[in-house]
Amino acid sequence: MRILIATDAWTPQVNGVVRSLQHTAREARELGAQIDFLTPGDFRTIPMPTYPEVRLALATRSMVARRMDEIGADLVHIATEGPIGLRARSVCLSRGATFTTSYHTRFPEYLAARAPVPERLSYAWLRRFHNAGAGIMVSTPTLRDELAARGFRNIMPWSRGVDATLFRPRTREEIADPALDFPGPVFLYVGRVAVEKNISAFLELDLPGTKVVVGDGPARAELEAKHPDARFLGMKQGEDLARVYSSADVFVFPSLTDTFGIVLLEALASGVPVAAFPVTGPRDVIGAAPADRPVGVLDNDLRAAALAALHIDRADARQFALGYSWRACTQQFLDNIETARQAGLPTLAAAC
Repeated sequence: MRILIATDAWTPQVNGVVRSLQHTAREARELGAQIDFLTPGDFRTIPMPTYPEVRLALATRSMVARRMDEIGADLVHIATEGPIGLRARSVCLSRGATFTTSYHTRFPEYLAARAPVPERLSYAWLRRFHNAGAGIMVSTPTLRDELAARGFRNIMPWSRGVDATLFRPRTREEIADPALDFPGPVFLYVGRVAVEKNISAFLELDLPGTKVVVGDGPARAELEAKHPDARFLGMKQGEDLARVYSSADVFVFPSLTDTFGIVLLEALASGVPVAAFPVTGPRDVIGAAPADRPVGVLDNDLRAAALAALHIDRADARQFALGYSWRACTQQFLDNIETARQAGLPTLAAAC
């Protein structure tokens, strides 16, 4: 099976969408499928307003159609609702070709945080976008139920995984980095530094020890100036990021809008318990742990959650994360693709 994923989120962006797609493509090869990508790297781009790190493709419908023809995939999966996703959707609809979509980002909430756009209007547009496909993949049961209540159809499960070899507990000798020698306990946030991530809710907490922020984004300069007591380490990846995780005592996840939060799994695999609000993402991941072996604390009082998480067994956190693999995640994705392909609609190759 050859699958084309059309995505507006791609390198050099560092986020959960990009990591999910990269890991899925890597595992798909081992499972006998080939995944090709249609990304902003295939076209000229411009910076996204208010978010220059994100590049928007200047792609016309004919340009996207030509690239899709060159790849000649059996089925298209549209990962994002940006310029590339819109053009790919248009091509598939005009040809009567099967395509699936996925819901990674709460754009209505993100847009409302930046501009006076009613969420109901954004959701109406998204519902029209996704319901045209053979299925929409979502990462959690809570998100499935939320979207179903808003009129989204043909919802399919697509969970996430973690690289438990990279993200693992480390001894002090393995960390061995004076730059990470902060007064404890260390409360860590990893992710995009932007208004929709609600990082202020973490930085304003009265906590002992040190607050550490890893990541970059449009809100970093303002938050860094406002919270000089916190340590902002900037963007980190690979081993550097893994060492930061394992040096922390608690991972604090203040977001109210994430659809999953791969960083939750990365923290848990590193043996770091989580403190978060009881919302979609944390509720599905942290809340799935056995009651007698909790891996985090969910509380509307984030300070209380952070302090309580200090007493959670780090070994339990690690063991729980091992239940999430990228192989299982990818198999779920491929099963969804096969279900869509068998729905009786023509494939992209046939439509071409």
